[in-house]
Amino acid sequence: MKTILRYVLPSAFIVALAVSAARADDVKAGDLVISQAWSRATPGGAKVAGGYLTIENKGTAPDKLVAVSADIAGKAEVHEMAMDNGVMKMRHLDKGLVIEPGKTVKLAPGGNHLMLQELKGPFKQGDKVPVTLEFEKAGKVAVSLDVQAVGAQAPGDAGHSGHMDMKKMPDHSGMKM
Repeated sequence: MKTILRYVLPSAFIVALAVSAARADDVKAGDLVISQAWSRATPGGAKVAGGYLTIENKGTAPDKLVAVSADIAGKAEVHEMAMDNGVMKMRHLDKGLVIEPGKTVKLAPGGNHLMLQELKGPFKQGDKVPVTLEFEKAGKVAVSLDVQAVGAQAPGDAGHSGHMDMKKMPDHSGMKM
């Protein structure tokens, strides 16, 4: 029993440290908690990239993500991606994205996301890309996007998650605007 505890307790401690370290990147702004901010590495010459994150509203009133900016991009917007009669369409959310009280909004591949256009340089795996989110109530909030592998589907994804259907994988890194 002592031998088992000698291995289990240190392992549990390491897991607890990893979880707390992952939560250390959470950014609090007013009633909002922004977490899991990430992007994908871009191939050479790419002029656009997507940004993804989670926004939790712990308050009692809605807030709205109204703008985004990044020094590495000439233009940055909040976008919606949706299927319309079998066709994937993307559009700028010019009126912003509402985060209802007590709700969590996830910006992820295939859905709402940050669209960084006119890139001034590539995103390399392991980099941190600073962006500024602007909320109606919480104001301007600085976050860093952790750059994952080119094909990543989530933060911490190495980009080779088995059998990926490339037709279903929205990747803006090669688009020219």
